Amino acid sequence: MRGHEPRSSSSCSACKLLKRRCSPNCIFAPYFRSDEPKKFAKVHKVFGASNVSKILIEVPEEQREDTVNSLAYEAEARLRDPVYGCIGAIALLQRKMIELQHDLALARARLARYAATSSAISSTDRVSMGPFGDFPVGFGGFIDSFGQNISSEVNQDAYMYDFSQIPYI
Repeated sequence: MRGHEPRSSSSCSACKLLKRRCSPNCIFAPYFRSDEPKKFAKVHKVFGASNVSKILIEVPEEQREDTVNSLAYEAEARLRDPVYGCIGAIALLQRKMIELQHDLALARARLARYAATSSAISSTDRVSMGPFGDFPVGFGGFIDSFGQNISSEVNQDAYMYDFSQIPYI
């Protein structure tokens, strides 16, 4: 585990920032190494050294590194977005996932219409295009079928996808 590497003679980044002497049993030393000064600075700015120390004491030792990484991520997110923090990033990803699911549903509907349209066209109405396969002779209607009912599909589901509000978890 990276956090439990032997310490060098220098202080950990937490003790350096707090301007105190780093003791051998320093709770911060295994997780805030001296070569990562910004990591503790961000965590300290958001949560405070005392709160981080209390959190680390309460967490079992085998989970502390994950806890510190989580605190560092949350602190960085809160510094980037002071209002929403991590929830803002989660909401953005959820919104994007809903948009992509909607796009996938539209693509599947178009594909189903294409399959139905292409199977309805008889083989006598096709012209051979050599290595590219057969294409319908009157493909104007075929291409137009992609645009049919798209606006009605979007309008039917529009009420479900109101992206004006950030969802709360």
